[in-house]
Amino acid sequence: MLKSKNINCTLLTLLVGLLKDTLGDHLTSRFGPVNWPPRSFDLTPLDYFLWGYVKSLVYADKPQTLDHLEDNIRRVIADIRPQMLEKVIENWMSRLDYIRASRGSPMPEIIFKM
Repeated sequence: MLKSKNINCTLLTLLVGLLKDTLGDHLTSRFGPVNWPPRSFDLTPLDYFLWGYVKSLVYADKPQTLDHLEDNIRRVIADIRPQMLEKVIENWMSRLDYIRASRGSPMPEIIFKM
């Protein structure tokens, strides 16, 4: 069954590897060269956007083998367009601006924005 914890770890390992290969020293995450606060889902674009986006598309056709899963991951990552990343970065910058202005207080206006 693909929903086991082992598959989730495999998915994470594959994604992080692909991102490291693609972004190199520009990767900002717990797994990259730029140290980032753990469990800061409201701050980290990889957490608040990328993982959920990739996962929803990777599992859309219900892959039944690891090869199929890996192919889906590679395809989804390759299909991410610069325009999408620009929007994510704009959103991220607005989150950082909010944090600076609020001196680090909670962000309900952003977290609960639908």
